[in-house]
Amino acid sequence: MPRKSRIDAPGAFHHITARGIERSDIFKDNTDRNNFLNRLGGIIKETNTRCFGWALIPNHFHLL
Repeated sequence: MPRKSRIDAPGAFHHITARGIERSDIFKDNTDRNNFLNRLGGIIKETNTRCFGWALIPNHFHLL
């Protein structure tokens, strides 16, 4: 069964998530979390994107 099409309209919110392989941790410590947030911050600025919130869990993350 095919996946439903994404809504890609101006002003639409997107929930982005990614998980470690076999649910393994992708953030081992605060250094990993800080590196992720620094990279995310750079990408947000470069692409003129707004990030309304994030959650960093040891084995995955969520962005809105």
